[in-house]
Amino acid sequence: MATIADLTPFVGGRPYTKGEAASVVEPATGLVIGRVPDVGAEGAAAAVRAAKEAAPGWAASLPKDRAAALLALADAMEARIDEFAELEARDVGKPLAAARGEIASAADKYRFFAGAARTLTTAASAEYKPGITSIVRREPLGVVAAIAPWNYPMGLTSWKIGPALAGGNTVVLKPALDTSLTALLLAEIANGILPPGVLNVVTGSGPGVGAALATHPDVAMVSLTGGTDTGRRLMALAAPTVKKMHLELGGKAPVLVYDDADLDAFAAVVRGAVFRNSGQDCTAATRVYTSPKLRDEVVDILTTAAKNINVGNGFVDDSVEMGPVVSERHRKNVVGFIERALAGGARAAAGGGTPDLPGSYVAPTVIVGAEQSSEIVQEEIFGPVVTVLTHDGHEDAVAQANDIAYGLAASVWTRDIDRALDAAQRIQAGTVWINDHGPTAAEMPFGGYKQSGVGRDLSVHAVEDHMQLKHVAVNIRSPR
Repeated sequence: MATIADLTPFVGGRPYTKGEAASVVEPATGLVIGRVPDVGAEGAAAAVRAAKEAAPGWAASLPKDRAAALLALADAMEARIDEFAELEARDVGKPLAAARGEIASAADKYRFFAGAARTLTTAASAEYKPGITSIVRREPLGVVAAIAPWNYPMGLTSWKIGPALAGGNTVVLKPALDTSLTALLLAEIANGILPPGVLNVVTGSGPGVGAALATHPDVAMVSLTGGTDTGRRLMALAAPTVKKMHLELGGKAPVLVYDDADLDAFAAVVRGAVFRNSGQDCTAATRVYTSPKLRDEVVDILTTAAKNINVGNGFVDDSVEMGPVVSERHRKNVVGFIERALAGGARAAAGGGTPDLPGSYVAPTVIVGAEQSSEIVQEEIFGPVVTVLTHDGHEDAVAQANDIAYGLAASVWTRDIDRALDAAQRIQAGTVWINDHGPTAAEMPFGGYKQSGVGRDLSVHAVEDHMQLKHVAVNIRSPR
């Protein structure tokens, strides 16, 4: 079993240990449990060189061979699922059972992208000009810089590198510095499966390593899952070299509850939809808009859920349902949102503070009485916080749902299928759930509208996003 001390970045199939050591802090305890190197711009450049050297060979490989490699990677992850889950739980602060489920989900995504590598389609070859046969080729981009988030390190890393590798690209993966451990273990096991340089994993800060990747002339695409502000900065950095951007950014999911909603079903789902992963989920149910008739019942459902969640260190206690947020820095950010909302006249129906526990914990919090225009309603908090507002009917519910910069996900709760489908059509979001909130499938596209990003993760569309089209025109009347 690998220890934290054994884990290092990999560049060109070899461990890369240059760089100043950065501490790995366990958010459930606040203790330093290890160190990883910040490889800096030098390490980023070395990784890009290795990826560029490996690119022609990987691009020329057959789809079935790329698929076989991704299947082998999934098998290897599952064979060491206990190690992955332990590292993920300690590094992020997740309950161990949740971490284990996320590793299994990541393996499933690699298996899906293995299949997708062999099923890509293009426009039919045909004649559109006299004597000219047109062929459309779908080709790899080259080197993809994949920048992964800290909330689901392995789960969302599979969304980043799976489609890139399936499409014949080579990858430089930069995990979040706060949560790098499982990415380093992935690098170790991938090193025996993928050719050297096809997947390179480097650790470090965004301003150092991330910026170096975004500005490097040999990087063809930047693929980020992260905050909207980070996406804006990377777009600006990548603009001089006109890189392709694939951005899955922030979210602030609205939940529309109508008079005829099934509140038993709502109660069964909303607990996890709000507080799963300590609210650190871009699709988390963060804005609940309820009819005035159901307001008190909806608030009661949410406050009961918040007050009954077992909060603690889920790595050592199997009964824990919600752990800390990822860091003390992030805890202060989340608590700041709550404090400013309360100072502005809102009220905490549950939570509103921090539990008396070591580590970076935030109490599950339900905010009522906030205005639609207030910061706590408009901005992504990324913590265990939900606001409850009312709507004046269907038109007002949809209008308030759309009255925000983000557009990643939403849910609609009603027994009226016509109203549900009308809302789903009009809500500006990449995913709309009806009488549910949260499930995704590898076969279905995932991504945002507006400032929630560009491009789609998951589905065959994700692989196509990581490729480029070429028109080949053959003059069939040329003399022989």
